[in-house]
Amino acid sequence: MAANGIKTYKLTKERLHEYEEELNHARTVREREVAEQIKVARSFGDLSENSEYDEAKTEQGKLYSRIAELEEIIAHAVIIEDGDATEHVDIGCEVQVKMLANGKEYKYKMVGSKEADPRAGRISDESPLGRALVGAKEGDVVTYEAPAGQMQVEILAISRS
Repeated sequence: MAANGIKTYKLTKERLHEYEEELNHARTVREREVAEQIKVARSFGDLSENSEYDEAKTEQGKLYSRIAELEEIIAHAVIIEDGDATEHVDIGCEVQVKMLANGKEYKYKMVGSKEADPRAGRISDESPLGRALVGAKEGDVVTYEAPAGQMQVEILAISRS
């Protein structure tokens, strides 16, 4: 949250560009496709019993909702700069950790919440583990709350990709 109460979205330049492309596609190609679906469905007659029309209107609502969401994200995006500093964990860096409970090692890319994909090794700075890692240094042991209870990880390495 920004100081003025407006939510900001931490994004890489690449992800912001993807959102801008998606918004452009939604406003042009998808909007025309959905309008055509509605036009065709209207031609089927009585709208009160026309499931095609209902589906097309539902699709239009989803599209407009996504457009509004994309506009919000783009308008309040904060670009994450991939600096060279690796003395502490921050968004944009890769961090290698060891789970102290079982000794397993994992490598994560720290990203903003809109780019998170834990299965792909991309964790948000807003996730429990991400919050615990941000600001920590190599060799630090951090504790975070997981569904299974409190967990501890040791930071083995911090790098920039």
